[in-house]
Amino acid sequence: MSLRVLYLSRGARVPETLEGFLEGLPGSLLHRCETPAAVEQALDRGMVELLLIDADRGFESSAELCARLKADPFNSVVPIVFVSREHRIDEIAAAFERGADEFLSGTQTGREQELRLRMVLERAARDVAVNPTTMLPGTKIIQHDIQRRIGSGQLFAVCYADIDSFKEFNDKHSYHRGDRVIWIVSGILRDIVRRLSHNGFVGHVGGDDFIFTLPVEDLEAVSRAIIDTFDTLMPLQYSREDRARGHYLAEDRQGTVRETPLMSISIGCVTNVHRRFTHPARVSELANEMKSYAKTFPGSIFVVDRRRDERPATGVVAEARAGERDAR
Repeated sequence: MSLRVLYLSRGARVPETLEGFLEGLPGSLLHRCETPAAVEQALDRGMVELLLIDADRGFESSAELCARLKADPFNSVVPIVFVSREHRIDEIAAAFERGADEFLSGTQTGREQELRLRMVLERAARDVAVNPTTMLPGTKIIQHDIQRRIGSGQLFAVCYADIDSFKEFNDKHSYHRGDRVIWIVSGILRDIVRRLSHNGFVGHVGGDDFIFTLPVEDLEAVSRAIIDTFDTLMPLQYSREDRARGHYLAEDRQGTVRETPLMSISIGCVTNVHRRFTHPARVSELANEMKSYAKTFPGSIFVVDRRRDERPATGVVAEARAGERDAR
């Protein structure tokens, strides 16, 4: 087990107990940050699996950082552990009130602190179930985010993204290159949603399926940017000859050689502009339905469900075409 760890401290060295714990995890990487702003910048650059905070220096600003991160859909899944050489009950209470996952104090033995750290990490893995390839939150946190948006009363969009022709690419070029594609796409989604939507969220359903949620006013700009970036970067996964042809030859499982198009991305979007949702399962079902509809079109595309609750259902194809035309 390896970890990517941030340590927030203004000059103090990493406590010996923590150093020993990390040394016992081969491949672990520790990055020191001296300010809360530096922590937030590091989190923006990539997923982190543990944030350690020196509670003996700048406690109040660190506690405020903790509260901000736990309110952020992207960073709320990162376990936050405060570390102090003292046992100040007011600070311990304040840290937990701000969302801290654990507080290690001077009254605990080194063995107890190691066990508490291990339990924090195991609890995070169990509760969040992040995808090991992308380190994005899994289905449990996705459902939680959708439920939060339903309860907020605000207009939101849930978008289901799927990579077209990924299975054929994975079968031809090996799972290693397939995992690289998944990692690239996760980075595209995460970076664009974070940059263009203040309250956006990205989760990994599994395989080549992703969900991102965001305020409805950000839907079009984010979806178009994802498609533009995907269509710029993904052809680079192919040879120059395949890019020039726009397809490549690959055997299907029946042994027949077929022309396979280069990968594209299909995004199906559902909003509560004309609907009233009460359960995240219904939202996910409709988003998956719209994703399947998007995949009936060639190339990268996003489609938006325009149907209304008060109108009789007449089928996805008949009623979602306005969204498809808008998307192109």
